[in-house]
Amino acid sequence: MAKQQWVREEFRAGDLALSRGGVLKDARLHYHQIGELNAPKDNLILLPTYYGGAAAGNHAWVGEGGANGPQLDPDRYCIVIPSLLGAGESSSPSNNGGAQAGPGFPAVSLYDNVRLQKRLVDEVFGGANLALVMGWSMGGMQALQWGSLFPEQVNAVLATCCTARCYPHNHVFLEGVKAALTCDPTFQAGHYRTPPVLGLKAFARVYAGWAYSQAFFRNECWRDMGFTSVEDLLDFWEQDHLGQDANDLLAMLDTWQTGNIADNPVFRGDYPAALAALTIPTRLMPSSTDLYFTVDDASADASQMPGATLEVLASDYGHIAGGAGREHRSHIRILKAAQSLLHNQAPGHSRSKVNERSDNSA
Repeated sequence: MAKQQWVREEFRAGDLALSRGGVLKDARLHYHQIGELNAPKDNLILLPTYYGGAAAGNHAWVGEGGANGPQLDPDRYCIVIPSLLGAGESSSPSNNGGAQAGPGFPAVSLYDNVRLQKRLVDEVFGGANLALVMGWSMGGMQALQWGSLFPEQVNAVLATCCTARCYPHNHVFLEGVKAALTCDPTFQAGHYRTPPVLGLKAFARVYAGWAYSQAFFRNECWRDMGFTSVEDLLDFWEQDHLGQDANDLLAMLDTWQTGNIADNPVFRGDYPAALAALTIPTRLMPSSTDLYFTVDDASADASQMPGATLEVLASDYGHIAGGAGREHRSHIRILKAAQSLLHNQAPGHSRSKVNERSDNSA
């Protein structure tokens, strides 16, 4: 059998009314697809992306297994990776034109992202049932919203290193990196003519201190990643962020800070009700050393989700442990959790009719 290849597509949704007011003009959802939808339309897996991540960042969860663990099989599943609004692939400050370019990009919520993905599933994939929605960090926050809003259309949820809302200390952490970026005089309130290099470098260095744990640095785990020193690691973070757009980073950061599973027309701010709606099999996998999506916060959320199981990733890698292919031991555990959630499902025999909620009511 020929090896499956990733296909890159764009879903054009027209003008998208936003939950926090305003309209995103000519909304575009970039996505990657591998594998084909089956006739019953019940073998679709959705992998929403994370903060600053391109769709290709989730490719490591997909493949033929082997040394990388029990990866998601594109010969059995149709796997789709929708790119977060604001991340530079879907509609973003850096690729929008006119009044919505740069700092004029409107405020986008996680709910807006999920609604747009719902339209993709319904209009491009025929209202398919989702065998699994799986994501890391902001991707996991989106996965939880999918399960809460559309439980009849989603069979299972796997969310790594995330919570169902941005908790207060998480918010403060983000205020710190935002200040590091926007203090660069070149930034000019987002109207920069050249990239704010000093701000992007400062953002990267501050962020690196939060992304990993104290034990990661104390035990020199960066050596396992191929770095020769802490400074080598920080230089890598700088170069990575110099390749990103400052307004994109801030747009996604705003989406993260305001992220809340109940902040939508269905639950109208009722956080316990939104959590209680997750009756489907749901796995939360926080990292034991995550400094901002903490085990305590994830555990508090999971305790209010009837279908949830909490499985802590024992790792020195902090928040990074939950990403696709980032830390081998955690990567294997995440993929095994995904397989366990898929195990009792039989593609080709859809368990129920998809959710009847309209786009306007969700």
